[in-house]
Amino acid sequence: MIGGADNRPGGAGASASPSDRPGPNVFWLRTERLLSGLATLALWVSGAGLTLMTIIIFWQVFSRYVLNHSPSWTEAFSVLLMGWFIFLGAAVGVRERTHLGFDVLLYFLPSSAKAVLRSISDVVVLAFGAGMIVYGIQLARLTWETVMPSLLLPGGVSFLPVVLGGALVCLFSLERLAGRFAGLPVDADIHATGEEM
Repeated sequence: MIGGADNRPGGAGASASPSDRPGPNVFWLRTERLLSGLATLALWVSGAGLTLMTIIIFWQVFSRYVLNHSPSWTEAFSVLLMGWFIFLGAAVGVRERTHLGFDVLLYFLPSSAKAVLRSISDVVVLAFGAGMIVYGIQLARLTWETVMPSLLLPGGVSFLPVVLGGALVCLFSLERLAGRFAGLPVDADIHATGEEM
């Protein structure tokens, strides 16, 4: 004992570490870690799809102009892969804030106003993601009975990346909205930009 304080694990002077205390911060950190892993996975799948599409296009050109025999499946499969890496990559861009935006007002407004504008932007993106889910499912249902001749796959498969991309867009938008509502520093980069002016 030091200075009469009870420092035993069960004593009155013992204090639990922040990670042992259930609370908003711990839940937020776990959620952020989970969504960060999900974004990383989506990014890797997008990169793999882009790489595979490049290889397929190369094979198509080589087959057509060198072997004089162009495979029938290469174009359709490339377009299918393109849908996956575009929509998954776009969802990751929402989380990483790499999409093009007009942020001129953010340089002149106080931090609270910046947070309001960011929330409005996130709500619009959330609505757009929800639209991707709803209309993507409708299109997949309408075309599921058709068959892509060269791939022998249901036509609705082409719209699955729209649905999945929309779901990720919604998740990543909700992540920022919930963090901002909880008072967490999700807009730290915006506030720092304003402080530099």
